Amino acid sequence: MQFTLKYKQLNEEREIPNENYTIKDLLNELELSAQTVVSKQNGELVIEDTVIQEGDEIQLVQIIYGG
Repeated sequence: MQFTLKYKQLNEEREIPNENYTIKDLLNELELSAQTVVSKQNGELVIEDTVIQEGDEIQLVQIIYGG
């Protein structure tokens, strides 16, 4: 089972390692914090407890801070 990951210049197919693989698991794998990225699943904003399904497109968008 696979999903598509889009993050910065990255656009790749990745394997879903287990049945309950979540956005949080993906962020941990990529060593990213939920405080620094916004997660989208098939174009919809999602929380980090969302389970990634076969064929999903997961887009991670870096949050830019400034002042």
